[in-house]
Amino acid sequence: MTRLVRWFGLSVVMAALVIAAAVPAQAAHEQESTSNTALFVQTNDPGGNRIDAFQRNSDGTLRFVNSYATGGKGGRESGATSDPLASQGSLVRVPGTELLLAVNAGSNTISVFHVDGNHLMLAQVLPSFGPFPVAFGMHGDLVYVLDAGGQGFISGYRVQGNAIHPIAGSTRTLGLGNTTPPFFLSSPAEVGFTPSGRQLLVTTKTLGTIDVFSIGANGRPSAAPVKNPAAGVPFAFVFDTTGRLVMNFAGTGSLQTFTVNADGTITPVSAPVSDGQAAACWITPAKGYDYVSNTGSNDVSQFQVKSDGAVVLINPLAATNIPGATDSRHAGDFLYVQSGSSSSVHVFQIGSGGALTRVQIASVPDGGSQEGIAVG
Repeated sequence: MTRLVRWFGLSVVMAALVIAAAVPAQAAHEQESTSNTALFVQTNDPGGNRIDAFQRNSDGTLRFVNSYATGGKGGRESGATSDPLASQGSLVRVPGTELLLAVNAGSNTISVFHVDGNHLMLAQVLPSFGPFPVAFGMHGDLVYVLDAGGQGFISGYRVQGNAIHPIAGSTRTLGLGNTTPPFFLSSPAEVGFTPSGRQLLVTTKTLGTIDVFSIGANGRPSAAPVKNPAAGVPFAFVFDTTGRLVMNFAGTGSLQTFTVNADGTITPVSAPVSDGQAAACWITPAKGYDYVSNTGSNDVSQFQVKSDGAVVLINPLAATNIPGATDSRHAGDFLYVQSGSSSSVHVFQIGSGGALTRVQIASVPDGGSQEGIAVG
């Protein structure tokens, strides 16, 4: 999102291309493996989506290796500039497996790649069961995709044998009343499971809610979510090591922690803490800190969540001069931040006390619409 002031159906196509096997997925925000040395960036090109593969060197720097077609098209939400999908989790590497998942927002499909180092092989292209897919949530052998267009939808898949299979009867509506493509301040931002896997969360910007679905043993969500009002434009979230929800609010530029209760309600743990920057949207935990991308002010802020859930702002300007800072990923001693306005990825070394030192600005080929980043 640029400055916040500028910020703000169902097509079921059952044809699927199944090329190779898949293996069980795990939680989207679990720890990332550092044994592999690849980084993947989604170009999200409306003319033909691709995944750019980079080699990660021991000093954190990146070297472009190859580009792989997803078999679908990227897309742009209306009004969006630096963040065309206005979401977190559009490209996800499943820890401990060979899977990389990508959304094709312009084709209403998702792509599944098998990963071999920094090389990819397209394994599946599947329908998303809704318009304009923008994000994934994963836990165990369950994968859920978030569609941002129209009413907004979630739909589930289960990994079985050699393929990912849609879960019949798993599609649910969010009741957003969007267009397709949606306006970027009206679209949902993220979908993700609680650490137990028993609940699935969706953040909605236009309604200002955190929707919580319960997940049954059959992998299907409850008929409707518990809608928790959350003022301040809830956007991206992760869970800390104790299972607390750590939520970014783009409208107030703040971070806050919550408990997700068994009945689907959420209870604040901390007060919201603002970084004083513009459009704090994305969050990545790394080495005991939480790094927040502020796309409106082109920078990254550093927070820390204490053992009691209190949020502390460590450095509001931990990294600066990142045009249209958006999604990021962490691997080892390095943080990789997408620059949505400059077709690049900024590489930072994480030093003592979580301080960030820029070590490279790596160009993303055909990255004018890039959104989505994953570590191999």
